[in-house]
Amino acid sequence: MNKRIRRRSAARAFTLLEVLLVLVILVVLGSMASVAVLGSQDRALKNAAKSQVQTFRRAIDMYQFNMKKLPESLDDLVKKPSDAKLAERWGTKPYLDKKTIPLDPWDNEYRYEVTSDDYRVWSTGPDGNDGTDDDISTDE
Repeated sequence: MNKRIRRRSAARAFTLLEVLLVLVILVVLGSMASVAVLGSQDRALKNAAKSQVQTFRRAIDMYQFNMKKLPESLDDLVKKPSDAKLAERWGTKPYLDKKTIPLDPWDNEYRYEVTSDDYRVWSTGPDGNDGTDDDISTDE
Protein backbone atom coordinates (compact mmCIF):
# COMPACT_ATOMS: atom_id res chain seq x y z
CA MET A 1 0.00 0.00 0.00
CA ASN A 2 2.86 2.30 0.73
CA LYS A 3 4.15 1.91 -2.88
CA ARG A 4 0.74 2.79 -4.31
CA ILE A 5 0.61 6.08 -2.37
CA ARG A 6 4.11 7.00 -3.53
CA ARG A 7 3.26 6.30 -7.17
CA ARG A 8 0.10 8.45 -7.02
CA SER A 9 1.88 11.39 -5.39
CA ALA A 10 4.82 11.10 -7.77
CA ALA A 11 2.48 11.12 -10.77
CA ARG A 12 0.64 14.21 -9.52
CA ALA A 13 3.62 16.34 -8.55
CA PHE A 14 5.79 18.44 -10.91
CA THR A 15 9.50 17.90 -10.92
CA LEU A 16 11.85 20.81 -10.41
CA LEU A 17 12.94 20.48 -14.03
CA GLU A 18 9.35 20.88 -15.29
CA VAL A 19 8.80 23.96 -13.15
CA LEU A 20 12.05 25.53 -14.38
CA LEU A 21 11.13 24.75 -17.99
CA VAL A 22 7.77 26.51 -17.60
CA LEU A 23 9.50 29.52 -16.01
CA VAL A 24 12.00 29.72 -18.88
CA ILE A 25 9.16 29.63 -21.42
CA LEU A 26 7.32 32.40 -19.56
CA VAL A 27 10.46 34.57 -19.43
CA VAL A 28 11.06 34.11 -23.16
CA LEU A 29 7.44 35.00 -23.98
CA GLY A 30 7.60 38.04 -21.70
CA SER A 31 10.81 39.23 -23.35
CA MET A 32 9.28 38.93 -26.80
CA ALA A 33 6.21 40.88 -25.72
CA SER A 34 8.27 43.69 -24.15
CA VAL A 35 10.42 44.04 -27.28
CA ALA A 36 7.27 44.35 -29.41
CA VAL A 37 5.77 46.98 -27.07
CA LEU A 38 8.98 49.02 -26.85
CA GLY A 39 9.38 48.92 -30.64
CA SER A 40 5.82 50.19 -31.06
CA GLN A 41 6.40 53.03 -28.60
CA ASP A 42 9.59 54.09 -30.37
CA ARG A 43 7.80 54.16 -33.75
CA ALA A 44 4.91 56.11 -32.24
CA LEU A 45 7.26 58.76 -30.81
CA LYS A 46 9.07 59.11 -34.14
CA ASN A 47 5.74 59.45 -35.97
CA ALA A 48 4.62 62.10 -33.47
CA ALA A 49 7.82 64.08 -34.10
CA LYS A 50 7.37 63.78 -37.89
CA SER A 51 3.81 65.03 -37.57
CA GLN A 52 4.88 67.98 -35.43
CA VAL A 53 7.67 68.90 -37.87
CA GLN A 54 5.12 68.91 -40.70
CA THR A 55 2.81 71.11 -38.60
CA PHE A 56 5.69 73.56 -38.16
CA ARG A 57 6.28 73.45 -41.91
CA ARG A 58 2.66 74.40 -42.68
CA ALA A 59 2.69 77.15 -40.04
CA ILE A 60 5.98 78.57 -41.37
CA ASP A 61 4.63 78.55 -44.92
CA MET A 62 1.53 80.47 -43.80
CA TYR A 63 3.69 82.90 -41.84
CA GLN A 64 5.91 83.46 -44.89
CA PHE A 65 2.85 84.03 -47.08
CA ASN A 66 1.37 86.65 -44.72
CA MET A 67 4.55 88.33 -43.51
CA LYS A 68 6.53 88.13 -46.81
CA LYS A 69 9.51 86.69 -44.95
CA LEU A 70 10.50 83.63 -42.97
CA PRO A 71 10.20 83.75 -39.19
CA GLU A 72 13.43 84.41 -37.33
CA SER A 73 12.56 81.75 -34.76
CA LEU A 74 9.75 79.29 -34.07
CA ASP A 75 8.51 81.66 -31.36
CA ASP A 76 7.44 84.05 -34.13
CA LEU A 77 4.69 81.53 -34.93
CA VAL A 78 3.00 82.00 -31.55
CA LYS A 79 3.96 85.56 -30.50
CA LYS A 80 2.49 88.54 -32.28
CA PRO A 81 5.06 91.13 -33.37
CA SER A 82 5.18 94.38 -31.36
CA ASP A 83 5.41 96.51 -34.52
CA ALA A 84 1.86 97.64 -35.45
CA LYS A 85 2.29 97.18 -39.20
CA LEU A 86 3.72 93.68 -38.80
CA ALA A 87 1.11 92.82 -36.17
CA GLU A 88 -1.64 93.73 -38.67
CA ARG A 89 -0.12 91.39 -41.26
CA TRP A 90 0.40 88.70 -38.65
CA GLY A 91 -3.35 88.44 -38.05
CA THR A 92 -5.54 87.80 -35.06
CA LYS A 93 -4.46 84.35 -33.95
CA PRO A 94 -1.17 82.43 -33.78
CA TYR A 95 0.04 80.17 -36.55
CA LEU A 96 0.17 77.28 -34.08
CA ASP A 97 -2.59 76.35 -31.64
CA LYS A 98 -0.19 76.67 -28.72
CA LYS A 99 0.90 79.43 -26.40
CA THR A 100 4.50 78.21 -26.56
CA ILE A 101 6.48 76.00 -28.92
CA PRO A 102 6.08 72.38 -27.75
CA LEU A 103 9.00 70.12 -27.00
CA ASP A 104 9.65 67.05 -29.12
CA PRO A 105 8.55 63.62 -27.78
CA TRP A 106 11.94 63.22 -26.05
CA ASP A 107 11.58 66.58 -24.22
CA ASN A 108 14.11 68.41 -26.39
CA GLU A 109 13.50 71.69 -28.20
CA TYR A 110 12.82 71.58 -31.90
CA ARG A 111 15.56 73.20 -33.95
CA TYR A 112 14.99 75.80 -36.66
CA GLU A 113 17.39 77.47 -39.04
CA VAL A 114 16.96 79.74 -42.04
CA THR A 115 19.28 79.23 -44.99
CA SER A 116 19.60 81.67 -47.89
CA ASP A 117 16.09 81.15 -49.31
CA ASP A 118 14.80 78.14 -47.40
CA TYR A 119 14.52 76.82 -43.87
CA ARG A 120 14.86 73.64 -41.91
CA VAL A 121 12.96 72.40 -38.83
CA TRP A 122 14.08 69.27 -37.03
CA SER A 123 14.11 67.22 -33.88
CA THR A 124 17.36 65.74 -32.65
CA GLY A 125 15.51 62.44 -32.20
CA PRO A 126 15.71 59.85 -29.44
CA ASP A 127 19.43 60.29 -28.79
CA GLY A 128 19.14 64.09 -28.41
CA ASN A 129 22.30 64.62 -30.48
CA ASP A 130 22.19 66.89 -33.51
CA GLY A 131 23.41 65.57 -36.84
CA THR A 132 22.89 61.85 -36.17
CA ASP A 133 20.90 59.36 -38.22
CA ASP A 134 17.87 59.49 -35.93
CA ASP A 135 17.19 63.23 -36.48
CA ILE A 136 13.69 63.97 -37.80
CA SER A 137 13.62 66.86 -40.23
CA THR A 138 11.64 68.75 -42.87
CA ASP A 139 14.35 67.53 -45.27
CA GLU A 140 12.89 64.02 -45.25
